[in-house]
Amino acid sequence: MSKVRHVLGISGGKDSAALAIYVKTKYPSINLEFYTCDTGKELDETYQLIKNLEIYLGIKIELLQGAQNSSEDPFDHFLKMYGGFLPSSQARWCTKKLKLEPFENYVGTDPVISYVGIRGDEEREGYISTKKNIQSIFPFRKNIWSQDVVQKMLSNQNIEQLIEMSSSIDFGKNQEKALLTITRKLDTSFTIDQKLNVLLDANVKAFNHLVFDYLKTTDYPLATEATFPLLENDEVLLRDDIFKILKESGVGVPAYYNKIDFEINGKKGEYARSRSGCFFCFFQQKIEWVWLYEQHKDLYLKAMEYEKDGYTWAQGESLEDIIKPERIEQIKEEYIKRMERKSKVKSPYLVDILDDAEGEGCAACFI
Repeated sequence: MSKVRHVLGISGGKDSAALAIYVKTKYPSINLEFYTCDTGKELDETYQLIKNLEIYLGIKIELLQGAQNSSEDPFDHFLKMYGGFLPSSQARWCTKKLKLEPFENYVGTDPVISYVGIRGDEEREGYISTKKNIQSIFPFRKNIWSQDVVQKMLSNQNIEQLIEMSSSIDFGKNQEKALLTITRKLDTSFTIDQKLNVLLDANVKAFNHLVFDYLKTTDYPLATEATFPLLENDEVLLRDDIFKILKESGVGVPAYYNKIDFEINGKKGEYARSRSGCFFCFFQQKIEWVWLYEQHKDLYLKAMEYEKDGYTWAQGESLEDIIKPERIEQIKEEYIKRMERKSKVKSPYLVDILDDAEGEGCAACFI
């Protein structure tokens, strides 16, 4: 079997950038490969972040692109292939063709550990490959293991096996509690999430060692590794921790997160961009489209050129309509009212306030 590869994707967003710094500096024994999937339609701030990371970490970030032999940008190449059909939340061909396929081609059939920047304060799983040779790990979370691993390990059919394995693992003062939990069968009154949380609360490091021992009996990539440094990781990193890592490292927070003041009809507001990804990402909120128009007008006009009858970026509204003066005024006023309702949140970053926006989108693009 090929040697296990450890890879970490840089999306251009805050979380993946902080993850690269965190894992590289805290676990230097891991031979990490870094990559980024370039659509050809990223903001300049995204490319600058990647350069900053390369300088700080002293590494090369591999640039992956779909349609490598095409004379066009990857996005434009596939847009033609799809007959001008723009991607949307219901048809995310952009994620498949520009992010996932280049990544899976990059790793090929090698056994791979993929490090994913889902934080401890997020309620989402992130990208899990359907390929058996790719295993996802989540270093920022209390539970670093993917959902598929947990479901298989904690299934009722493995109870006897786990009881035997747990005899050599030290849960400390919670040893008896852990054993009782392992022994208890899953049913409607005791779900897999409840079982997982009890074991994590008992002792995170001990649980990690139990999972690692279980993986030895499977065909997951980690089954062939003698050791794994993250077994001793019990940190949980939240959004504030991410910004702290980026600031203290000197890599910096992507500039598009910085809020910019605006005024409309005597009312003051602040806007920015809440995510990484293409400048015309269809997951943008209306206020973010206004931000793009007023801060990067050239890119907004380029995004407009892609629209035609029946094909718009924003659902039910064309970019031409969004920038009509009366519509911009309406969007800003509605946004200010929304922010007033959330005024208790104090942060220099829009993403800290629009936390609901961050849960949308494709993890492959935004982590």
